[in-house]
Amino acid sequence: MVTGMSATGWAEHVVWWHLHPLSFLGAPRNAPPDGTPAQPRLRNLEPWLDYLVELGCNGLALGPVFASESHGYDTVDHYRVDPRLGTEDDLRRLIDECHRRGVRVLLDGVFNHVGRGFGPFRDVLARGRDSAYTSWFRLSFDGGLDYADFEGHRNLVALNHDEPAVAEYVAGVMRHWLDFGADGWRLDAAYAVPLPFWRDTAGRIPGGWFVGEVIHGDYPAWIRDGGLDSVTQYELWKAIRSSLNDLNFYELSWALQRHDEFSRDFAPMTFAGNHDVTRLASALSDRRHLGLALAVLFTVAGVPSVYAGDEQAFQGVKREAEFGDDDIRPPFPPAPGDLAPYGWPTYRLHEQLIGLRRRHPWLHRARTRPLHLANKQFAYESVSVDGAHRLVVLLNAADHGHDFALDTAPLRTVLSHDGAADATFVPGPGWSILEPV
Repeated sequence: MVTGMSATGWAEHVVWWHLHPLSFLGAPRNAPPDGTPAQPRLRNLEPWLDYLVELGCNGLALGPVFASESHGYDTVDHYRVDPRLGTEDDLRRLIDECHRRGVRVLLDGVFNHVGRGFGPFRDVLARGRDSAYTSWFRLSFDGGLDYADFEGHRNLVALNHDEPAVAEYVAGVMRHWLDFGADGWRLDAAYAVPLPFWRDTAGRIPGGWFVGEVIHGDYPAWIRDGGLDSVTQYELWKAIRSSLNDLNFYELSWALQRHDEFSRDFAPMTFAGNHDVTRLASALSDRRHLGLALAVLFTVAGVPSVYAGDEQAFQGVKREAEFGDDDIRPPFPPAPGDLAPYGWPTYRLHEQLIGLRRRHPWLHRARTRPLHLANKQFAYESVSVDGAHRLVVLLNAADHGHDFALDTAPLRTVLSHDGAADATFVPGPGWSILEPV
């Protein structure tokens, strides 16, 4: 039995709007020379706070904001705000403005690896074997200094998570920024870190919500053995996209069975896009399926997250090359009113679906049950844990309409892609969400 349910009750009601601050705010690609005055770019997020609230979100999930060498995931000082984004005062102002609107703030903690300019590693480079920090890293001095890195990226130096001083340092960072006002942490590359390390750091810190970036594997282990509150639900993310592209809803049905197993004990972080993957609008072979993907995201259990720009149907392809994230992490305009007009219908769709979820908070821990399953059509019901509430979701990925002959009590349409009132007939491609009469 997994026993890692979060003590932070607000997590049951949060919907995150997630962004990568350095790219969102148009910061330079590389950190400026030491002594360069900080640029208060974080203040430029303030016009977007009302935008995310109007969208229906009540959480701001920030990518890295701490001093780094380039993209933020090569941290050099976890206690200092990146000068390309501003100062500690600018971060405090942003958190205060969020809290004033009832918006929670999630920070991005990069604790698997650090940049080469990280103070303890600089000391190793300068002093070699005589450094007091040799135990902080996985080093070899045979034939010169060598070190373990993160997935072959030599500018990302892997920390030694068996070293107690590293655990003490990371726990100190987490506590510091939670005390500062942050509400929780996304733990980058949590899958690459031994579970006991998370248990000894995040697992022992009260008052925050901790979600680990986990791509595959035994998700509940990060809760049970790692002491985290949640993990990223990449299995569901993958199934949503590929089931639509392959016209194979059997994959999604299987993934929802797995999702139900996870959701019995914790609420995974669910998403249709994030800062590391091709944009949803570009990933779907048929962009008319975008509404079907979102209907799933907002009607199954979990803690949903919307990647900034996906709600405007931004396009962008992730490339496995240098600067391959540029297309999926573009700079945003100064204010929401400067966005292109073509994206607002997708924004309104997000508003409607998030609003539906707000009216049915039991979806946070819902169970799903398939009612009709074929390659191009899928109907499932989401049911509250106590069985008192339910919604029925109809997905039709075909080009033609489909009448779902469901053996259920009478249903009425509460939301559909075309506003149609016919409860069981769904034009193709399209979706509909129903509830008992």
